[in-house]
Amino acid sequence: MKRREFIMLLGGVAAWPLAARTEPSELPVVGFLHAGNERPRAVASFHKVLAEGGYVADRNAAIDFRWADEQFDRLPALAADLVRRNVAVIAAFGNTAARAAKAATTTIPIAFASSSDPVTVGLVSSLNRPGWNLTGVSILNQELESTRLERLAQVVPHATTIAFLVNPDSVTTGRELREMENAARLLGRRLQVFNARNESEFEPALLRVVEQRLGAMVVTSDMMFSNESAALGRAAARHAMPAMGAYRDFARAGGLMCYGSDLGDAYRRVGLCTARLLKGEAPRDLPVTQSTKIEFVINAGAARALGLIIPSTLIALADEVIE
Repeated sequence: MKRREFIMLLGGVAAWPLAARTEPSELPVVGFLHAGNERPRAVASFHKVLAEGGYVADRNAAIDFRWADEQFDRLPALAADLVRRNVAVIAAFGNTAARAAKAATTTIPIAFASSSDPVTVGLVSSLNRPGWNLTGVSILNQELESTRLERLAQVVPHATTIAFLVNPDSVTTGRELREMENAARLLGRRLQVFNARNESEFEPALLRVVEQRLGAMVVTSDMMFSNESAALGRAAARHAMPAMGAYRDFARAGGLMCYGSDLGDAYRRVGLCTARLLKGEAPRDLPVTQSTKIEFVINAGAARALGLIIPSTLIALADEVIE
């Protein structure tokens, strides 16, 4: 062996232990905390967005998923479990999940998706300067409740009393109800509240609405309803109930209309925020962003089945008309 090759070989051998010592012994773990049921599409979407931010699962990061299966009282324990595992970042979806994560740790960075004003629900001190260890995305949805009611009233003008389906366990239900009652008065309508805490309560709630012969229903934008939009849309179609939801899957599954934020855009923003936190940016330095991409979808087939005519003014506003 030539002297030069021998020296290079010795140099490589000497350098190898140093390189080995600089490799991390464990991958950083992202704790994924969600109030709903496990959704393969949501899992795949989060993997994809993290990869856009530079983190590929099982290559330079790991993801630990925690689902509450719509049992909100499980969220504190799930959040505490992620903290015990010493995850690097927690991605929390929904106000209740974010509040559980905040209560569980003051040091681990948290990226949240909030379906209401995160200042009002106590997640951050301000949008521009979040403070504490949280930042994330505010989903523009609760601000749209009165518009949902107004557009439904245009399609079902004979409905003088409209059902309002809410999750009574949500931290924002009281404020939503006050705002919706004011909007109903301005439209000359009356609201009647019905509760559903999970998918198993959809059918009983719809049966009560039908029994009371209410002519239409608005569904609030609570995170639980976003998880089960398709099931709720199918239930509304099954009971021939003209209903306005907040998410696209509601209309695609048979509901009359939906008007609300594009959840795909919101989740993408949370994933990119999570990647920035993994890279070492401080939550207090990352302003809360707003997901302002709104979708208005009309199911024209559902309207025909219900014997309703969609005004041309609403058709012109729709992002999608399902025939």
